[in-house]
This record gives sequence, C-alpha cells and structure tokens, in this order.
Amino acid sequence: MAEATLDAVRRELREFPAAARELSVPLAVPYLDRAPSPLHFYRDWVCPNRPCIIRNALQHWPALRKWSLAYLRDTVGSTEVSVAVTPDGYADAVRGDRFVMPAERRLALNRVLDVLEGRAKHPGVLYVQKQCSNLPSELPRLLSDLEPHVPWASEALGKMPDAVNFWLGEAAAVTSLHKDHYENLYCVVSGEKHFLLHPPSDRPFIPYGLYTPATYQLSEEGCFKMVDEEATEKVPWIPLDPLAPDLVRYPSYRQAQALHCTVRAGEMLYLPALWFHHVQQSHGCIAVNFWYDMEYDLKYSYFQLLDSLTKASGLN
Repeated sequence: MAEATLDAVRRELREFPAAARELSVPLAVPYLDRAPSPLHFYRDWVCPNRPCIIRNALQHWPALRKWSLAYLRDTVGSTEVSVAVTPDGYADAVRGDRFVMPAERRLALNRVLDVLEGRAKHPGVLYVQKQCSNLPSELPRLLSDLEPHVPWASEALGKMPDAVNFWLGEAAAVTSLHKDHYENLYCVVSGEKHFLLHPPSDRPFIPYGLYTPATYQLSEEGCFKMVDEEATEKVPWIPLDPLAPDLVRYPSYRQAQALHCTVRAGEMLYLPALWFHHVQQSHGCIAVNFWYDMEYDLKYSYFQLLDSLTKASGLN
C-alpha cells in the first residue's frame, strides 16, 4: 500500500511540469517593446511568474552610450575590484563531489581589461561577479551613468532593490544552473548574455545533491587546488550541466524543457524569482542587474511543497 502511494505521488510529480507548462509557461521568452507600467508589470509578469525581455527600457542611461572597455579603463581603470578566478570558468559549481567556489583576487580593473583585450595573461578565467551590490561599493564613480533602481519595478514591487551588481568577464566564464530568491532585472549594456531557463515547475526533473563546500586556491605559480571549507554544512546544488546533460545518470532531465534566450545590449531581462537559469556571455560583456527580494507568499510555499515532495519521493 505504501509503495503504491509513493508510486502515485511520483507519477503526479512527473505529470505536473507538463500541466504547468501548458497553462502558464510560454514557448519562448516574450519581448516587450517598451517598459511596462508598474500595474502591467505586476499583473502580467510578476504575479504569473513569467519572464520577458524588455526593449527600450535603458535608452536614457548614459551607460548605454558610454560604457566600453576603453571608457572603463579611462574612468575606473585604477580601481581595485573583486574578481572571481577559476580554472575552467565555472564559479560556484559542482566539481566531482565538491561544491567549489572561485578564488577571489583584488585586481585593478585595468588588469582585468588587459586580459580581456589580450594585452596580458592571467591564470584561469576572470569574472567580475562579486554581487552583494558590488557596483555602488566597488565602482561608485559609474553610478551617475545609470539609475540607482528601476522606478516602474520598484513601484510595482513596493521596495527598492537589495543589490545592484556589475558584471564583466571572459566568454569562458559561465554561471552554473541554479535559482535565486530574487526578482531579477538583468540589463545588458554591452555585448550579450545567453540564458537557458527552466520554470520552477520543472523541479521534479532537475537533480540536486549535497556537496562538501570547497574553494579554489591560486598559487603564485598559477596553479589551482581545491581546499575544503572547515566546519560547514553541505551545500545543496544542481550537478547537471544543461549544455551537456548526463542523461544516463539523470534520465528525468530529458523531460524538462528549457527556454533559451539572448539578451542584447540595451535590453533588460525580467527573470522571475525561483526560475532556474544557466548563463553564458560574449567576451567582455558588460551588464548590471537589480535584485529585488521576492515575496515569500503562496507561490513560494507551493514551490517549497513541490521541492519537498520531489526530495521525499526520491524522484531525482
């Protein structure tokens, strides 16, 4: 009886993503030709938890005309920033039986720009991706080139962003598949970003594991080694690479259906909270994103239930 009940739960979980997709997940990420009003943004995108790409929302930012690698060099080139350094471009990712975080180096932005422009070499792959509001904290001289928040989003969400982040890196720098508890407005200023997205309803098909946290250490000779973090709990993370999924080990992922989109210079992606995303970029892409804390409402509770049932049933 218990096994039959468990099988029924697994069957329902396997069927749920398709039903949710039919009702509420677009076949492709829609485009808006201009910024929505606060009411329309909340009603049409935030409440149904649907992504969209917004054109012509950044046209008034001086950054869109000014920000180039040469401009960054002239304006903030001598400023030290936190840089993630990895041997393969994957920061915060599963490697073997470890969840590995990048080595962090404080480098003058000029040094990063020299590497991006091929004027100098540095061990590994560089990515300015500190987050935690690294734009106002590390590069405040750039703030006058853009808005401190997204006014129509702030009004719709009833709050100011928790963080404003600056991103700049090599093409090899990749963000592994994960989700965030933030409403994310991701703005590409130069270059382009490539997003692979899964709605929260695909959770039954997306594998998680628990991994010992470790950090890359970079020696003076340019060699990387993984060093375990001391006295910390294991980290839940997704071991699967959606670009080359191991379908023998994770066969359920075959049933997940990713959305792919490219966000180009001058465009803004609204990435709703709890959507799984994997990100690649063009070489030297410059971007800024605004993180607004999500509402821990019924949608969050429903996702937690889906997550708990997926784990309890041993579905992946």
